[in-house]
Amino acid sequence: MTASHPRHRRALVVPAGMALATALAFLPNTAATAAPAHQGAASADTASLSYVVNVRGGHGAPAHVKKAIAEAGGTIVTSYEKIGVIVVHSSNADFAKTIRTVPGVQSAGATRNAPLPSAATTDTGSPKVLSAAEVAEATEQAAADQDPLQNLQWDLPAIKADKAHEKSLGSPKVTVAVIDTGVDDTHPDIAPNFDRAASVNCVAGKPDTSEGAWRPGAAESPHGTHVAGEIAAAKNGVGMTGVAPGVKVSGIKVSNPDGYFYAEAVVCGFMWAAEHGVDVTNNSYYTDPWYFNCTNDPDQKALVEAVGRATRYAERKGAVNVAAAGNENYDLAADEITDPSSPNDGTPSDRVIDPSECLDLPTQLPGVVTVAATGAKGLKSSFSNYGRGVIDIAAPGGDSTALQTPEPPATSGLILGPLPGGRWGYMAGTSMASPHVAGVAALIKSKHPYAPPALVKALLYAQADATACTKPYDIDNDGKADAVCEGPKNRNGFYGWGMADALDAVTR
Repeated sequence: MTASHPRHRRALVVPAGMALATALAFLPNTAATAAPAHQGAASADTASLSYVVNVRGGHGAPAHVKKAIAEAGGTIVTSYEKIGVIVVHSSNADFAKTIRTVPGVQSAGATRNAPLPSAATTDTGSPKVLSAAEVAEATEQAAADQDPLQNLQWDLPAIKADKAHEKSLGSPKVTVAVIDTGVDDTHPDIAPNFDRAASVNCVAGKPDTSEGAWRPGAAESPHGTHVAGEIAAAKNGVGMTGVAPGVKVSGIKVSNPDGYFYAEAVVCGFMWAAEHGVDVTNNSYYTDPWYFNCTNDPDQKALVEAVGRATRYAERKGAVNVAAAGNENYDLAADEITDPSSPNDGTPSDRVIDPSECLDLPTQLPGVVTVAATGAKGLKSSFSNYGRGVIDIAAPGGDSTALQTPEPPATSGLILGPLPGGRWGYMAGTSMASPHVAGVAALIKSKHPYAPPALVKALLYAQADATACTKPYDIDNDGKADAVCEGPKNRNGFYGWGMADALDAVTR
């Protein structure tokens, strides 16, 4: 596979010919030409790169390591002492190589190829929102107990969330953190459930808690806002309904204006969630610039260690980490995959990797719930990654309406969600599947408030509706298999333990 891919892998761009009639043509790399002040743009010169330096956790950075960092031309941005991750900026091209020789340094590597600050890109797309006429039509058709746009949400009955809401909407004592591109907490579907105290901007690798720092800029991606609404849009007579409309949702912004999710920001995001009582994190992205991070490369090894330490710490502090599987129709259990897009902030080239040794972060990290996407007919979405032993669970992520058409009155095979500025629109991708599972996990936590992450995950998998392999999987009916599913009904490569079940989450 040699075609180039967008930086933001978890939200799918549906070709215009397949989706214009019913959906939005969302391009995930919406970018600004300059970073707002609150985004913490680095003060280093344009030749600086960002690094993570990993030392023993729990004891702080040793004095001799701090001294060595300074002598190697590095400036410490922040240090996460509990997990032993130090974020550093340096213009020394040999910084990582030099610092790896220092006693006590376990690994170190550049988090990016592009200098700080990243070069801005042009705006490549914007969402096609629901028109006033479409909103009016949906509102007229809505049942008395539904939010106005709920009848467009085929995804809710697909996981029995509509039935679950008759029993419980979830607890306001539960918070799901959306680690993403930022959340517009002023949106009327999000404002009632927004957790300000658990929200932050982590783009610079350290927390920025200034008012509104967690929001996306005007020209930035609406992705995080859409995801937040899928999880917890309030059942308040406005717009649409989330999977868990009674829980809280927070915004942890980790994507810079160019759409990159760099490791230092991701580490900051998990650490913030861990220290602020978050119960579930949703991660609909991969950590740039490498789609797969190979531990035989010293830079990539350092990223695996840094992000892995952060996810493990968040889980130890009580958070269930949920992540999207990706949109390339890759078999993540294959012996090898050709990755044509890494590093995506440099000069990518085809490289053959072993996905058991080269990991998608945070999706393939131990303990993380890995989510595949399904369409309106309940089949694996045409784009969704898969793999026996890798996929844990499946949930609606949408698909081309032409391939998987929902039952009326829903008109689009994609997933409806809120967009910044009080709007709504459709998107598709494993990005949309992951928040459905995060919402179900939040319902489980609401039902079992003292359950640790291991038990929440066990219930999530045990309650999933076992779904047999699709054989043959010829999603476009051209007579050729588009992917091969392996495994039994209750644990296979397409659906993992099965389809997430919101009703069981509130009743069992």
